[in-house]
Amino acid sequence: MTHLLILFFSTFSAAFIATVPPGLLNMNAAKTSVEKGKTNGIIFSLGVSTMIMLQAYIAVVISKFLHNNPEVIDLLLKIALGVFIFFAIYFFVLAKKNTEKKREMVNLSKKNSFFKGVLLAALNLLTIPYYSGLNAMWNASGWIKFEIWDILVFILSAGSGTFAVLYIYTVYFNKLETKNNRFSKNSNYILSALMVLLLIITILRIFYR
Repeated sequence: MTHLLILFFSTFSAAFIATVPPGLLNMNAAKTSVEKGKTNGIIFSLGVSTMIMLQAYIAVVISKFLHNNPEVIDLLLKIALGVFIFFAIYFFVLAKKNTEKKREMVNLSKKNSFFKGVLLAALNLLTIPYYSGLNAMWNASGWIKFEIWDILVFILSAGSGTFAVLYIYTVYFNKLETKNNRFSKNSNYILSALMVLLLIITILRIFYR
């Protein structure tokens, strides 16, 4: 039981820390909260967390394979390059369109917000290698034994750590909306810049592996 508590808090902390820096998922959670309301922001965050848990499960299943075949991680990083280039251009073009015409309020359903969170989380190809690496470290430390309860704790702590950060982003920017709408207007520029930053980081990881 003790090793399960250690596994939970260590994985929760790792997921929390990985999600804190501004990125595609937490900035979209904030953007959804500002533009569509706090409830949709939380539903979006639940969608993201659900996909993170699925990716964490996949990471557990294939962690040994990834450890013995590092070229698979290289392939995922190269695919991520294309994804980041696409979204950098997409958000930049979207920001240009938003500055040229007046923004209209769009009422997204909670269901749409949930699946948007699932989709964007699925496009984050670095999640599986990240949790595979964590899984390998925890296994070496004796904190996870690849038993059913260990796997469940690992998955739930990854999802809850991610949701905790997204919830903070959602609530913080939802309060900011009543004071200033500048974030809502410029969020697509911010997201485009973040995609460029992630693109540079991914390129560096590929060449310095």
